[in-house]
Amino acid sequence: MKKIIAVLALSVLVFACNSKKEGNMIVQGTIKGLKKGTLYLQKMEDTLLVSIDSVSLLGNDTFVLTDNVDSPVMYYLTFDGNTTNRRILFFGEKGTITINDKVDQFGFNPEISGSKNQALLDKYNKISKQFQNQRLDFIKNEFEAKRENNQELVKQLELDYQKMARRRVLFTSNFAMTNSDFEVAPYIGLTELYDASLKMLDTVNKSMTEKVKKSVYGKRFNDYVNNIKTKEQK
Repeated sequence: MKKIIAVLALSVLVFACNSKKEGNMIVQGTIKGLKKGTLYLQKMEDTLLVSIDSVSLLGNDTFVLTDNVDSPVMYYLTFDGNTTNRRILFFGEKGTITINDKVDQFGFNPEISGSKNQALLDKYNKISKQFQNQRLDFIKNEFEAKRENNQELVKQLELDYQKMARRRVLFTSNFAMTNSDFEVAPYIGLTELYDASLKMLDTVNKSMTEKVKKSVYGKRFNDYVNNIKTKEQK
């Protein structure tokens, strides 16, 4: 009787392991140089970072992780569930997404393909990085001008910085509106248009397609814009 129970228990365990539900998003790839470790697929749910799937790698640098995606959102690929050290942030969506990286440079410059939203985000980030570098140059030049007590140069740098900031907002707004049928548009609106005017935010929000408006980030962006409207009306 004990043997029968043991066999049944083992059968249930094997069935449970082999019946892992595959989602409509498959994240696969290779982490070159990985000898040992656990990869976690994570995402934010409300204000908590939740582990969706995981895989332990022992001498095998390839992986497959899955999730069911109702609305495209940002995911984390991490070692041992720790996002503060090494992580890959990517836009998850239905389909197969391939992520290739190296263990010694994990998260610095991963190759990601298969996600349309991620491809658009990469395109945006490439230009956005130029604005970030310009901002750092302004900070450096302003510091040196103030140290030399060059007030004329300080004023000119402030004017030039304001012009650059306006160009960044205009570029970001245009990028979001041009790609208003992708969920990356409201995501960029939420994360990058923090210094845009209410009029600009409202224009971007109204440009979203119905599909995007119903997405996770579409709803959040709409709430964000409406909250600003409410505050300004008080």
